[in-house]
Amino acid sequence: MATNKHAQIRYKVLDTCFRNTGRNYTFEDLMAACNDALSEVDPKSNGISIRTLRDDIAFIESDAGWSADIERVKAGKKSYYRYRDPNFSINNQPLNQTELTQINSALEIISRFNGMPQFAWVNEIVTKINNGFEMDDNSSGIISFDSNQYLKGIEHLGNLFNAINGCKALKMVYRPFKSEHDIDMIIHPYYLKQFNNRWFLFGLNDKYKTISNIALDRIVSFEPITLKYIKNKSIDFEEYFEDIIGVTMPDKGRLTKIELQFTNEEAPYVLTKPIHGSQKKKTHDENGLTITMELIPNMEFEKLILSFGERVKILKPANLANRFKEIYIKAADSYSL
Repeated sequence: MATNKHAQIRYKVLDTCFRNTGRNYTFEDLMAACNDALSEVDPKSNGISIRTLRDDIAFIESDAGWSADIERVKAGKKSYYRYRDPNFSINNQPLNQTELTQINSALEIISRFNGMPQFAWVNEIVTKINNGFEMDDNSSGIISFDSNQYLKGIEHLGNLFNAINGCKALKMVYRPFKSEHDIDMIIHPYYLKQFNNRWFLFGLNDKYKTISNIALDRIVSFEPITLKYIKNKSIDFEEYFEDIIGVTMPDKGRLTKIELQFTNEEAPYVLTKPIHGSQKKKTHDENGLTITMELIPNMEFEKLILSFGERVKILKPANLANRFKEIYIKAADSYSL
């Protein structure tokens, strides 16, 4: 294991010891705690030296580290170490200069991929990191991204990513949107997708042998199991989403050619932000903008079209136009006095 990884483990262990108000840690106790932690992650570890521990404590106290105020309290012939402020923690402090340097180095490597088609996301990620950490001490945030840090279920994202990457089947407790009861399922996770500022997991449902769409904010709990993982051999998820808006794939859904007419007031928005990748302009005159697209209608498509209200009209197909007509009639009836 890399030495810098060892150092991060030691810093976290020391931080925990310094914050522990229920026990007094002498220098020897700190060394034992660090060695125990290192042996758990690296059985070949030979432990640390007295000099290394002294350097670690000095680094945590330094400006290059976290400027921690660590006091030495005499207890007989020995001293024990603790934070002067028991609420202090290195985890609550801004990134130190060493960490910022490491992040800058990582960004330099990542940025080399910028411009390649399969790495179109790199530019956004680099911008987010630079803005979030304010890499320049003299700068402040100058850009904002659409995100919800309080989103329920976001805490599952890292572990689900690791399960996919590690090919681990999962036993999951899940509560569907329209149910008051939890259900148990076994999922072979394949893909994570964000839509409308929410995250969804796609994987093979072991019981039905079909792909399940699982909203992360409806997951109650999950854990890896020893069941043999069934790999995804048939679905290219980049193509899977090409024919829909959002994440819902309707049962027996079919590609449908749709024709929509927008008012001239709405036309600039639709032209500059296409509704779907298949969108094509048919006409644009005094009657408005008419576009065509070919996709599988689903719940997200309906919600998007409804959001335009009276500024859009479905021209084709007739069955879809009639469905929306019924929706608007019911909506109008709900306002009847």
